[in-house]
This record gives sequence, C-alpha cells and structure tokens, in this order.
Amino acid sequence: MIVIVDYGMGNLHSVSKALERMGYESAITSDRETILQADAIILPGVGAFGKAMYELTQRDLAAVIKEAARRNKPVLGICLGMQLLFTSSDEHGYHQGLNLLPGHVVRFEGDYRIPHMGWNWLCFKHPHPLFQGLEEGHVYFAHSYHVQADNPEDVIATTDYHQTVAAVVTRGNIYGMQFHPEKSGELGLKLLERFAKLSEKVGTS
Repeated sequence: MIVIVDYGMGNLHSVSKALERMGYESAITSDRETILQADAIILPGVGAFGKAMYELTQRDLAAVIKEAARRNKPVLGICLGMQLLFTSSDEHGYHQGLNLLPGHVVRFEGDYRIPHMGWNWLCFKHPHPLFQGLEEGHVYFAHSYHVQADNPEDVIATTDYHQTVAAVVTRGNIYGMQFHPEKSGELGLKLLERFAKLSEKVGTS
C-alpha cells in the first residue's frame, strides 16, 4: 500500500484517485504506524514551506517521515512536498526542511511571470529506472520557489523557466517531482506509476 501523508496541505485526493486509476491501493493518513508500515510514502504539498513544516512538526509527522526514510521506504515529494525534502527554504523567512536531500529553496527572481504556472518541457538529464521506457514531454508546474540542490547528480530531470530548474530529484529511496504528476497527462501518470512499481520492487527485495 502507498500512503499519502495528510498534514492538512496538499492535493491528497487527486493523487489518491490517480493511483486508484492505475490499480494501486493507497491510503490518506496521518497515523504513524500506518505510514511506517506502508510500501511507499507520498508527501504532497500546496502552500508555503514554513506553514507546511510547522504542520508536519506539530503533528509529529516530520519525525515519522524521517524514520520511514531511514528504514529505506521509498518517499516521493510532490511540488511543495519535493521542496520539503531539502535542507531549508527562504520562503517568507528562513525555515528548516526535512533535510533528506541537501539543498536550499529560493524564489524565482526576474522580470517574468511568477509563479511559474503551466505546461513546460521535462528534460531527462541522467538515466534512471524512473524514466525507463518513457520519453521526454510536457508536465504541469505551479510554483514560485524552486530547489537549488547541493549535489547536481541528485537532479535527474530539469525544465527551463528563464533558467534551468530542478524538476525531478532522487537519491537512494528519496524522490521528488516539482510538477504535479497527477495533473500532467500521460507522462505524469506514467512517472507516478514508475515510482509505484519501483516501490513494489523494494517491498519484495
């Protein structure tokens, strides 16, 4: 079973419905034991970084997600959820993140539309099982802040929005997608399905 972490912020039901359509059992929960027993964990997110970390901490979910990661559970952060995986953010002041991946979250700066919202081309930068059998294409973004990863090798796909933007990150059992795969048509759903299939392999290994 794939668990979608409920901390009061995020497109919980749209992700759950996408998994259901692909034949994967999922549960929306904030229960510690359910999260720790799951085959994989999805951390969605819509809103501000600081508020999200406050909610995760107040509900003791930050510690649970870190424990699950230590147990080698596959963890996928989506949109704000991807940003929360990193060390820190400048969104409305400085905030500490989950620190599962090293890096910092900064605001887009420039004479162009912010937030970055709409369909952008996803470019695969490094071969990865997540991309097996898939071709590059457009996916749907909605964000005003973006990740600056400390380790370039953690960024396996990018998009271009007046600069190169980290779009998919991974290291070991930790994954992040800056776009919304559940809203990104066929390619987005296939990437979500690939994550689910990789999680199945971990559970049976």
